[in-house]
Amino acid sequence: MTVVLLCEMGALLLYLPWSTFWEQNYFLSHFPWLMPVVLHPSLRGIVSGIGVLDILLAFGLFNSRQAPVRVPPSSNS
Repeated sequence: MTVVLLCEMGALLLYLPWSTFWEQNYFLSHFPWLMPVVLHPSLRGIVSGIGVLDILLAFGLFNSRQAPVRVPPSSNS
């Protein structure tokens, strides 16, 4: 479940800063002084980089899963 959530969040953070939703949202229409900061390519790159890190973390968690420990059956002597 954690791996799926990290992949989805990473994909969203990777894509969202470069979409039109990023440029036309509630905060930019109500707080126009945020526009130079939020629309700056460096901030978009930072957010996309966090998305890439999320995806890499998800793959790392997926690959590091251990096999379940098998408990031997008890012998009734």
